[in-house]
Amino acid sequence: MATLKELSTRKDPLCGGHRACSGCGFPQIVRMICMASKDPVVVVSATGCLEVVTTIFPYSAWTVPFVHNAFENAAATMSGIEAAYRALSKKGKVSKKINFITFGGDGGTYDIGLQSLSGAMERGHDMLYVCYNNQAYMNTGVQRSGATPIGANTTTEPVGKIKQGKMEKRKDLTEIMVAHNLPYVAQATVGYWSDLTRKAEKAFAVTGPKFINVLQPCRLGWIYKPEDTMVIARLAAETCFWPLYEVENGKYKGTFKPKDKKPVVDFLKSQDRFRHLFKPQNAAMLEDIQKEIDVNWEKLLSKEGK
Repeated sequence: MATLKELSTRKDPLCGGHRACSGCGFPQIVRMICMASKDPVVVVSATGCLEVVTTIFPYSAWTVPFVHNAFENAAATMSGIEAAYRALSKKGKVSKKINFITFGGDGGTYDIGLQSLSGAMERGHDMLYVCYNNQAYMNTGVQRSGATPIGANTTTEPVGKIKQGKMEKRKDLTEIMVAHNLPYVAQATVGYWSDLTRKAEKAFAVTGPKFINVLQPCRLGWIYKPEDTMVIARLAAETCFWPLYEVENGKYKGTFKPKDKKPVVDFLKSQDRFRHLFKPQNAAMLEDIQKEIDVNWEKLLSKEGK
């Protein structure tokens, strides 16, 4: 893995002045991923927070080649770019190594762009797809997505007399990508930079389609103080709400195993989107959430063979 000193000498993909919210995690994710590449990068981004705040006309915060596409087809667009690169390489018109990175939020990855993503992965395009996962459609008003966890309060699954936030379990997109038989799949969080950077480096070292699902707290939709982003991101891993692991050619490996797994309430109580769960009448929901996390953690450990 590259040292901090070496990473600091690489080109920053974003300049100052972008309009991301204070405490937003995606600028850090973009920097960690792009600067993990020692080779030049080309970036495609689906419509979402990342695109909106970095490319407000007539300005752009990007210092690397960047293509914005619609919500649903970022992976398809990058497929074409990567295919063009291979064609030019065969003709001898391009000689240098280029890493292709597609970014999408959970809305553009779990839901609207899933077909495009699945097709690109199945076709075997040499790209890294990164989902910056803040667990809702934050850019358009905090609507629920397939990544929204059970019990979360959103504008389309609000807390009230009938329902206590979203009642459905979140989609496990990381495992869906594993089922595509990709050479490298990983789950990470913005709170552990060295883990995320190492996973990006491993992905760039592999030829073929790669996928990394990165949990990113959203201070707007999760409702917390901006300075707590990294603390909450680490709590997600420490409580196993968001386990950190990688799958290389079908082999599972946990990359962060808390010595003393914290209870999930430590993570939930850090955000107002879950504050209703701490009412006495919702105690059973908290118990069910903890049980599910414990079961999923044991399943992950068994897949690793431990």
